[in-house]
Amino acid sequence: MSRIAKYPIALPKGVDVNLAGGDIAVKGPLGTIARPADPNVEVKKDGEQLVCKALGNSRHANAMSGTMRALVANMVAGVTKGFERRLSLVGVGFRAQAQGDKLNLSLGFSHPVVHQMPKGVKVATPTQTEIVITGIDKQLVGQVAAEVRAHRSPEPYKGKGVRYLGEVIVLKETKKK
Repeated sequence: MSRIAKYPIALPKGVDVNLAGGDIAVKGPLGTIARPADPNVEVKKDGEQLVCKALGNSRHANAMSGTMRALVANMVAGVTKGFERRLSLVGVGFRAQAQGDKLNLSLGFSHPVVHQMPKGVKVATPTQTEIVITGIDKQLVGQVAAEVRAHRSPEPYKGKGVRYLGEVIVLKETKKK
């Protein structure tokens, strides 16, 4: 059995789990999130804990039991605390402004870049060069952060662009004559 799947998932107060119809739905103070369950993994509620167990003895079932345990644990963490990704803009004149569910970016292009946020993801800009993306779905928050970064990823000579907060960019040496 997967070593990850051996650990049960503790359910905090105020979190309700529905295991019906091949889907796992987790409801908490921040919202509701659902995902289909893998047919090779049995997820069952044991008091105030969730336990994931592989059905069968195959390598795939063993691997998916650990994966499902991690996904369900992220769902529980998402509806209780939520997830966030922070981005910073590095470059002269690079700015970001959140307007509702849109993010307006000035990234040195001849036109402004407008990024539409999907449902379930919120964006905030505490300063003009900082972006905070929050939501209850860890995968969706990371995907949106990657899409925003892809508009102008950091270049290797000056390091200008959109980067994750704390990301280290290894700069190349410029050409010598």
